[in-house]
Amino acid sequence: MKKDLGLVQAVYPMPVLMVAAYDANEKVNVMNVAWGQICDMDKIILFIGKGKKTWLNIQESKAFTVSLADEAHMDVADFFGIASGNKIDDKFERTGYHATKSDKVNAPIIEEFPVVMECELLEFFEDEHIDGIVGKIVNVKANEEVLDENGKVNPVKANLLMFDQFQSGYYVTGEKVGQAWNAGVKLNKGE
Repeated sequence: MKKDLGLVQAVYPMPVLMVAAYDANEKVNVMNVAWGQICDMDKIILFIGKGKKTWLNIQESKAFTVSLADEAHMDVADFFGIASGNKIDDKFERTGYHATKSDKVNAPIIEEFPVVMECELLEFFEDEHIDGIVGKIVNVKANEEVLDENGKVNPVKANLLMFDQFQSGYYVTGEKVGQAWNAGVKLNKGE
């Protein structure tokens, strides 16, 4: 029997996305965003509240990067979620992390995170219920040590973080247990 839990954001896992953008002076700000998702083959939507420092920077620069946080950098990833760039002027500098300018978009790449999407701003999505930022993914870069023999990102090698909204925990990717678009083939064929 199921027990009522009340209102819980019951989606697991959630991504741990590091969204970075420049302000008008090319100062780096990074924000930890769990509420984001791929929304088309080359698009991502991030649910960032209007007025957040990263929201303002993206409005200014028309570009951003989205890095996938990993276990080795969990403390800084969490800090990027705790600290507000509107309140802490040296938020990025406090971490000692390194940023390089993307050669694809006007946004910083945070060198410490293993996988990054370089994005151009497509639109701000706002209605009475939600604020979102839609970006076009123009390129993805990854550290070689997280790639498999076919040149694709291996989530287990990368130790990518997942966020658990049930207990506010971070987890890493475990073993692969099946192949997408294959595990249900027998049911599809009616076998």
